[in-house]
Amino acid sequence: MKGKIKMALNSPIFVSMFSQLIGQEITVELKNDLTIRGILQGVDQYLNLKLTNTSTLDTSRYPHMEYVKSCFVRGSVVRYIHLDPKTVDLAKMEDATRRATRISA
Repeated sequence: MKGKIKMALNSPIFVSMFSQLIGQEITVELKNDLTIRGILQGVDQYLNLKLTNTSTLDTSRYPHMEYVKSCFVRGSVVRYIHLDPKTVDLAKMEDATRRATRISA
């Protein structure tokens, strides 16, 4: 492989994938080490996320998050989004990324 393939996280491929996951449980790890688990209610082109029925994985470190049951997460503060592998169609994602890299190359 000659060079690295770079793809922006706000590309239509990822926005489309996350839009299909609305109603599913996801875990979002933020850049400040806060990890929130909740039901995805919405996503926009900047990968801002709306979560409901939220909980944190480390209640001893973030006790105030125990009372937060819905939140808006700005896409720029997300480090990782953990998904259940069963909810993502990997073959469809592979095809979409191949097409996108062909177009951009």
